[in-house]
Amino acid sequence: MDYNILGYGIFISIIVFIIVVVGKICYRNGNIFVDELIPDHLELCQQINKSLLVAYYLVNIGYASMTLIGWETITSSLQLIEIMAVKVATIICILSVLHYLNIFLLTNTIHKLIK
Repeated sequence: MDYNILGYGIFISIIVFIIVVVGKICYRNGNIFVDELIPDHLELCQQINKSLLVAYYLVNIGYASMTLIGWETITSSLQLIEIMAVKVATIICILSVLHYLNIFLLTNTIHKLIK
């Protein structure tokens, strides 16, 4: 049995699910956040939020897919579980750092543009 192929399929399925769920949550709540940054420009806020969502999906799904190239050869089911746990946890940590960096940059940039 080729554990690498199985691992790739499971990994991409889990990561895409996590990225889509987090993206929907951020998109839904992002309208309120962006509206607070740019009051009285609802249409602009919605367009910014849509652009952020598309960029979020492209960057994160692309990065997660690119990490597959660095996987070592998996020889057992135990090793598959260990590698999956580390890889998924790494992507989740990267997602959280990117999220907070995005909020920080948006807040600072928009306040400078408004003033």
